[in-house]
Amino acid sequence: MANIVLTDDHILLRSGLATLIKNLGHKVFFEADNGRHFIQQLNADNMPDIVLMDINMPQMDGYDTCQWLKEQHPSVKVLALSMYDNDSSIIRMLRSGAKGYILKDSHPVELQNAIEALMNNGFYYSDVVNGKLIYAINKMDNGDKDLHTLIQLTEREKTFLKYACTELTYKEIADKMFLSPRTIDGYRDDLFEKLQQKTRVGLVVYAIKNGIVTFQ
Repeated sequence: MANIVLTDDHILLRSGLATLIKNLGHKVFFEADNGRHFIQQLNADNMPDIVLMDINMPQMDGYDTCQWLKEQHPSVKVLALSMYDNDSSIIRMLRSGAKGYILKDSHPVELQNAIEALMNNGFYYSDVVNGKLIYAINKMDNGDKDLHTLIQLTEREKTFLKYACTELTYKEIADKMFLSPRTIDGYRDDLFEKLQQKTRVGLVVYAIKNGIVTFQ
């Protein structure tokens, strides 16, 4: 059984989620409308194992709340629960310290699997997020960096990878590197082929595992 806190500004969704979690055999310590409300209620007597965290909330969003937890209570695991399935939202939430990420329209079985995985393994593999990314972030947090592979990257390619690990769009990366969007698309496609990746998240995995970037 996991002790869980729900942080989401949608009351009806949160209420239904609380009922579901109880039916799955877990305990809901308390509920919060946003990150600030969550922090105000948190104390030593109700420290949860897992926080189900929405991203888009007023006053204090999921990114900032997750970062605060990472700094103040790193043993508390955050499972991001969101409608967003784009790479930038996933990357930013994981950079902030989330150990898992599922969509709000996921089946209850996936939620149960995510909770059990967080309790047993400390992170959750899902179809939305490449599990290797979460694993790599956990290893980087523990100071365990993989050795560089034999693949040689140019300084330009490394710079592109560093920007790819932020929330910048490809067009914004082009502006930062003083290149055209078409050139940046070329860097991306070349790296997809060279590193045998298919998505931006895959590029982030490579960048983390090979020490090109670190998530603080």
